[in-house]
Amino acid sequence: MDIALSPKLAELTALDWLVLFVTSGDNPNLSAVVPDEVAAVVKRVATVGDLPKKSGETKPLLGLSESLPKRILLVGLGPAEDVKSCEQERYRLFSIAARALCDQPKREVAWVLPEVSGDQLDDSEQIELAAMAIESGVQSQAVYQQELKKHPYQKVTLIGSSAGDEKAVASGRAMGRAINLARDLINRTAEEVTPTAFANRASAVASTVGVTCQIFDEPQLRAERMNSMLGVARGSDEPPRMVKLEYQGNGDAPFIGLVGKGVTYDSGGLSIKPTDSMKTMKSDMSGAATVLGVMQAVAELKLPVNLRCYMGLAENMISGKSYRVGDVLTARNGTTIEVLNTDAEGRLVLADVLCYAVDEGTSKLIDFATLTGSCVVALGEDYTGVFTNNQEWCDQLMKSAEATGEKAWQMPMCDSFNDQLKSDIADCKNVGTRWGGSITAAKFLEKFVSNTPWIHCDIAGPAFRTDSKPEREGGASGVMIRSVVNLLKAYAS
Repeated sequence: MDIALSPKLAELTALDWLVLFVTSGDNPNLSAVVPDEVAAVVKRVATVGDLPKKSGETKPLLGLSESLPKRILLVGLGPAEDVKSCEQERYRLFSIAARALCDQPKREVAWVLPEVSGDQLDDSEQIELAAMAIESGVQSQAVYQQELKKHPYQKVTLIGSSAGDEKAVASGRAMGRAINLARDLINRTAEEVTPTAFANRASAVASTVGVTCQIFDEPQLRAERMNSMLGVARGSDEPPRMVKLEYQGNGDAPFIGLVGKGVTYDSGGLSIKPTDSMKTMKSDMSGAATVLGVMQAVAELKLPVNLRCYMGLAENMISGKSYRVGDVLTARNGTTIEVLNTDAEGRLVLADVLCYAVDEGTSKLIDFATLTGSCVVALGEDYTGVFTNNQEWCDQLMKSAEATGEKAWQMPMCDSFNDQLKSDIADCKNVGTRWGGSITAAKFLEKFVSNTPWIHCDIAGPAFRTDSKPEREGGASGVMIRSVVNLLKAYAS
């Protein structure tokens, strides 16, 4: 798929689609690069009141004369006085346009980019967003269907761009590939994406982008005293793995650590889930996929940061070897944990991996996990729940998420929630009461990060979508990759 830049439109008749971003009302506010014959068609549509009325609405124009493109897609910007050129709105509009026209293979398309106004976005940033939306928009969750629902474009030409913006295209495409890497891993079945298979995929990514990779097998995990994670994995025939990737882009500067929960299938263990709750449990490794996607993007973009990514990979299954309700597990840092629910397994995996990252001296940590249904109850399916022990570090991530338009909400971390985790026989329990479950899960994780500045991102809601919208497909979303890469860019600068 070729994404090209051009200051003007040429060879109109060769285009399968021409995409124009227009305001509603009588005046579509077309760019000066739109040829007169095309502008005349759009203005006729405006005259009869048929322009898209709302931001994100689309209207195809078909049956055009032979001197024009085969088809034109009008994408609404909304009323002229309400047009937003912020990152989140432009990315949404570009995603709508990219997804709308990729149902057939080998299409050649041109986009006339909308004007950028105000100080929220510059031309290069808009081109990067367009390239990202095009790259990620052509990938479908239907990875096992014989007939593809989406196809890469033959060529997309971005009209209205200036010389030197090829770097913005390359950056946007790298981000799109990172999002699609995470989405592809999450959308595939647990039969295919086992802990070993995930680790092998991570190793292949590391080799491609030039970062170091270390894979810990079961004996190595035992030698590292990761008995909490090993307890979760005990019931499965699939052996657990931990993957560590390291990228050094800033000399001897401290390393930032990202940790991802990678439960490649979660049956709930002996605290077994009902069938409906198991349907999307192939996605319980979304945190690990997020971390892998971020590392790929950082390495391809050659960001001047030092980054370590850790992925704890295991299955939570049922057998005669499964860990039981009432068992006591000993984590890497010596904390003893009374297991009162085997379906609260993600925190047991993360506990050891977080400890390992702390022991390696990472200066700051962020973990990602589809950790609790309680977070979805509290915030809905669109929001990531954010928890922290360091407000300054958290503020940086929240600012980044707001800029990208990824929805995140900080949750309380009051010490009073620790009372729910007190055990009569061990240092702590792995669950509290049903009240504030996402918070008690975060307070549990806090026991394993020592004094390291740390953020926990509960992505249980947005990681895997149950419905599709014009700007995004159902299934895996790749949530928080954009926010974290944006954070690392800001951190580097």
